[in-house]
Amino acid sequence: MAFIGFALGLLLQLSMASPALSCNEQEKSSLLQFLAGLSQDNGLAASWRNDTDCCEWDGITCSRDGAIVEVSLACRGFEGCISPSLGDLASLQSLNLSYNCFTDNLPSELLASSSIVVLDVSFNHLSRVLQPEERNSSVPNYMPLQVLNISSNLFTGEFPSLVWDKTSNLVILNASNNNFQGLIPSSFCMSSLSFAVLDLTHNNFSGSIPTGLGKCSALRVLKVGHNSLTGPLTDELFNASSLEYLYFSSNGLHGVLDGARIINLRNISHLDLGDNLLVGKIPDSIGQLKRLKELRLYRNHMSGELPSALSNCTNLETIDLKYNKFSGELTKFNFSNMINLRKLDLLRNNFTGTIPESIYSCRNLTALRLSWNNLHGQLSPRIGELKSLAFLSLCLNKFTNITNALQILKNSSTLSTLFIGHNFKGEAIPEDETIAGFQNLQFLSIPGCSLFGRMPRWMSKLKKLKVLDLHENQLSGALPDWIRNLESLSRLDISANRLTGGIPAALVDMKMLKTGTNTTNVDTVFELTVYTDSLRQYRISNAFPKVLNLGNNKLTGTIPKEIGQLKSLAELNLSFNYLSGEIPQELCSLTNLQVLDLSSNYLTGEIPLALNKLSFLEGFNVSYNDLEGVIPTGGQFDTFPSSSFEGNPKLRTTMVNRAYGLAKASAVPILSREQADGRVTFVIGFCAFFGVGLLYDQLVLSKFYG
Repeated sequence: MAFIGFALGLLLQLSMASPALSCNEQEKSSLLQFLAGLSQDNGLAASWRNDTDCCEWDGITCSRDGAIVEVSLACRGFEGCISPSLGDLASLQSLNLSYNCFTDNLPSELLASSSIVVLDVSFNHLSRVLQPEERNSSVPNYMPLQVLNISSNLFTGEFPSLVWDKTSNLVILNASNNNFQGLIPSSFCMSSLSFAVLDLTHNNFSGSIPTGLGKCSALRVLKVGHNSLTGPLTDELFNASSLEYLYFSSNGLHGVLDGARIINLRNISHLDLGDNLLVGKIPDSIGQLKRLKELRLYRNHMSGELPSALSNCTNLETIDLKYNKFSGELTKFNFSNMINLRKLDLLRNNFTGTIPESIYSCRNLTALRLSWNNLHGQLSPRIGELKSLAFLSLCLNKFTNITNALQILKNSSTLSTLFIGHNFKGEAIPEDETIAGFQNLQFLSIPGCSLFGRMPRWMSKLKKLKVLDLHENQLSGALPDWIRNLESLSRLDISANRLTGGIPAALVDMKMLKTGTNTTNVDTVFELTVYTDSLRQYRISNAFPKVLNLGNNKLTGTIPKEIGQLKSLAELNLSFNYLSGEIPQELCSLTNLQVLDLSSNYLTGEIPLALNKLSFLEGFNVSYNDLEGVIPTGGQFDTFPSSSFEGNPKLRTTMVNRAYGLAKASAVPILSREQADGRVTFVIGFCAFFGVGLLYDQLVLSKFYG
């Protein structure tokens, strides 16, 4: 934001230049050389004609005397190389070529320009910054460059020293999202006393925090997250007292957050040291950081209780402490003064007690995640006072009384995401129609609770529901016909229950799985990152694969042919049921399918040969059925292990004798159906700890814990 605000301010001033009557022929020639270097100009040549005034060309701004002062050609879809001829525009102050497809080098003539103030070539495919000596160009003693944005390219190697050795006026440098390596230079502030913004995130810089940062008297934004830095937190970080935004997440920094040093950052508003190796407690002195808006210390090894002084940071909007070892009674911390708090994330710590009543004073709270702690008790009706709450995750605790929880939450008109699984052990899922509500709920996850009863009809009224996860409960009865009413539903996991009967036609009439078109055409952005297991995380709803998981139930009958209409399905799991009949040929039309698990049923007949045309199929399992014939070859089938087919005595493979070019059939190592049935219990237990590859990793073991 600092870069955007400053750069836009400069561009606004430059854009106020009055158009000239005519342009300089030499500068026109430089522009035409640039045009000639484009392999794809997307119609620019129609405007840049040699017989017209270049001051009237698209993207060109001139001063009163006809000198070109601005070239603005962002988001044009250009391809080709950036011509060094642009460096010959002697009065050029702003050059914006961002969001194109330029390749090859960034000419040193642009960096060494004696006139350019703002240079933006971000979001291209540039791979190298040329040093002056490589092109025999000279570097002037005075370089007016103030804003340099080379982010989101393909630059590699060490950062070129030219950028800061001569840029005594540099204010903003954004080199994020590249692959720069080596040490971070320590001379930024020595070259420019006005240096204010440095963004080097998402590179591969190594070594320790550079010396000299503490001398950056004007430095306000320092972002070096997602690199490979190591070593301790040094005084350099805390001596830059003007810092407002400090972002060093996802490195290998270690040490403690020293209370005596942190108070030097009295201007800090964003402090992000997440995903490092920090230990120790949050110091009490953090309460002196009155301007602090975001505190992110997630994925470290920090411990202790929340310091009471933290409640003095009344401007805090985000507290992210997930994946640490914080402990203590959560009710001891007083949230009452934190009226600006919007997001609180305490996922996977060791907090005990109940949800503190004081948290309901945070009336602006939009996201609350307390999952994977040791909390207990019932949900308080006061949670209804959080009128902006959109994201609530309480799973993997010891909460009780699911009926009470749902009755309280149903009237929350803003709630869109609710994760409450692995609580309420052995309770009955409420079927009372008075539960109806949740008018904006899109994600409902209640797995691992051993809930008994039938799938409640009140769920049929959740018209905006996209994800329904009820796996690992004890739900019984037939699959309800009202499933078809959930027109937005694209992920249904009701595996590991006690459901009976056949697969109803209603289940293969789900609109989102047929067309993949959301009726609301809105992609939800989660208030907090959603985790489905330790590896998979999501920020937007449409990133979720479309899933139908009915595995490990007591379903009978045949697999309906109509299931081939679910064209958007990415994962289909019908394993560990009592399904019979043949594998429908219609499954071959599920061209988006990535995982197909039909194992441990009573299926007969042959494996449809056309399944080898499913080019996205990564996981396939038909083990422990009564299939016969030859296992298909070619395509993805050449990558599946023999365990995907075992337990089918009549199945055989076709093996090619390369020496003689002959083919012969060979039986797959198999077990009888009786032997297979005897091993089902063992397989389930084994999978719970070790998995059986992609299928169980994605479809059996994955847990929504928010």
